[in-house]
Amino acid sequence: MPLEVTLIDYARDPLQKLYGAYRTCYTPKTPGEVWGEIRDGSISADRIRDFIGERLKTGHASPLEQVVFWFGISGVSRALSHQFVRHRIGISFEQQSQRYVKYKEERLDYVMPKTWQKVAGMADEYDRLMREITRVYEDALAKGIPAEDARFVLPNATPTNFQVMVNFTELLHIADLRLCWRAQWEIRHMVALMRREVMKAVPEIGGYLQPKCGDKRMGYCDEPVKEWEACPLGKVRPHKEQLLQVFREYRAGNLVPLAEEHLRAVEDAGNEE
Repeated sequence: MPLEVTLIDYARDPLQKLYGAYRTCYTPKTPGEVWGEIRDGSISADRIRDFIGERLKTGHASPLEQVVFWFGISGVSRALSHQFVRHRIGISFEQQSQRYVKYKEERLDYVMPKTWQKVAGMADEYDRLMREITRVYEDALAKGIPAEDARFVLPNATPTNFQVMVNFTELLHIADLRLCWRAQWEIRHMVALMRREVMKAVPEIGGYLQPKCGDKRMGYCDEPVKEWEACPLGKVRPHKEQLLQVFREYRAGNLVPLAEEHLRAVEDAGNEE
């Protein structure tokens, strides 16, 4: 079963809602007056977009809670779901039940990491185990063991489905962590698909869904240095320790504006008498 993510719906006119929320914080006008200007076209779409962008640069994030998305997610493993439901604030989950849903296939559907496929013979071992689990599970059901108890033998590889409601503040936090190189491959792929769905629907804010080192988030990596060195983004994003070292050099007076003697040292290099 392939991993699939569908954007089911999102709050109507999200940019207008964001503008209204932000503007309410920075104007003596009432929310009714602000929305009157939005609805009569006094505020252009460009003005709305630019105003939101300026506010986001300041780190003012609470209005983002007023923009909500609904996703349908299928074909993810129970290993992923155990990670996903650890996100608790600003998000609501409905998940396929193993108590009320009985699995009746020759072999249970399952998610197999590619690492198992890369080692000779291990994919076959994995498949044999899934078939044996299927046999035991179905035998338990046939002998009257209720599904809520038969499910105890089901593995983390068992696929599951979600319908998720999440506000944009929490979606940003999820992207911060789960788009990171250090996140497990499956949940990173799922969140990447969620990002693509938002980008198609509302690209003006979808672009803010980045790993935390992204230029629209922290802008640097704060993970262990060895992980940063291994990450493909390490070539284009600085590490926190590098920034701190620059700051220490500046405080020590070792960073100074370029003077004429500095420029001449470069200009004359290789042409000394």
